[in-house]
Amino acid sequence: MYAIVETGGKQFKVSEGDTIYVEKLEGEVGSSITLDKVHLIQNDGSVRVGTPTVEGAKVVAKILEHGRGKKIIVFKYKAKKNYHKKQGHRQPYTKLTIESIQA
Repeated sequence: MYAIVETGGKQFKVSEGDTIYVEKLEGEVGSSITLDKVHLIQNDGSVRVGTPTVEGAKVVAKILEHGRGKKIIVFKYKAKKNYHKKQGHRQPYTKLTIESIQA
């Protein structure tokens, strides 16, 4: 059984027991959250596709940790104008483990 869920503007294919990294969500570490934007559910060969979401479907996940990703460097430069700007960025994330998929 698996589901396609949307959170943080991105879609993820999840099964029970999976661990995923998503855009930062509100909530305490150890608490459970419900992802209710479920676009597709596959269960024993039957597939339910939502328009745009599946009615009454939800995915329950547990928050394992909050963190920040690897640093990326943003470097802006204009030739012959003596302009350059160096900036770093670390994207915040939330690590989730999928507890159950309810159709």
